[in-house]
Amino acid sequence: MGICTNRLLMGQPLIALFISAKRHGSSLLRHVLRPTIIAKKENRSSFDRCWHKPAVERQAEHVRSAPGISDINLFRYSRALPQRRRKIAGTRWLDEAEFARLYRWLECPDAPVHPPYTRAVRIIMLTGQRVEEIARLHVDQWNAAERIIDWSKTKNGKPHAIPVPTLAAELIESIKPNEHGWFFSSATDPTKPVSAGTLYSFMWRQRERGVIPVVTNRDLRRTWKTLAGKAGISKEIRDRIQNHALHDVSSKNYDRWNYMREKRAGMITWDRFIRSLLARKVPSQAA
Repeated sequence: MGICTNRLLMGQPLIALFISAKRHGSSLLRHVLRPTIIAKKENRSSFDRCWHKPAVERQAEHVRSAPGISDINLFRYSRALPQRRRKIAGTRWLDEAEFARLYRWLECPDAPVHPPYTRAVRIIMLTGQRVEEIARLHVDQWNAAERIIDWSKTKNGKPHAIPVPTLAAELIESIKPNEHGWFFSSATDPTKPVSAGTLYSFMWRQRERGVIPVVTNRDLRRTWKTLAGKAGISKEIRDRIQNHALHDVSSKNYDRWNYMREKRAGMITWDRFIRSLLARKVPSQAA
């Protein structure tokens, strides 16, 4: 692909692919339009959202073998495109009052919602884990005796296990997994877990109604990191609980301790903090 491949990996020529595919009647239309629709749903620009989808690299492989689409055609169209904007890291997190308000609404929503959605978001709030990992929680990953969630594979490619706070354990134990073993099944297909995108959409709809604070599920992970620090948990243990990659030489090449004891102590501290937070009276206010 030469120049075309380089420009694709810069995140620019998605629209160029669309134009060329349309011009040549290629089946690439569906591959290009799909991430663009996702971008529209999440209210982000196509360039920003599509660049961060792993599918972009797979699209490059489709282009290599697509008939009638040449490097020259793609390069011609892509030159007129604006530069991809740099991704801006989020900064939003919930303060204690907002956290309690959202949690209480999820416990008792004012409108009919698929119950697994509210439960999944509460587990995210209580554990600080990635949305995808909680959404796909399976009965095989839950150790009820030890109250531990154990993932064999995560986003950074490494296994990860956490002891959960007692509040989260009580919630998980109150859920009866469906016949396929999912704690949070899809509303449309019980053979599959709810998708992270569906949970994002669910939260977005409630935000638009003004019944919860303005927040995304990713912001909840940032909220956990911040409030757990306020609770007194060290940053190292918070990083390990959230399975953030550790890049120092010691962690990468030498330290093989699983830190389960330290993570459990941290979750006990967090459980006390969050129970105290939720016991306070929450003032009613507009989102």
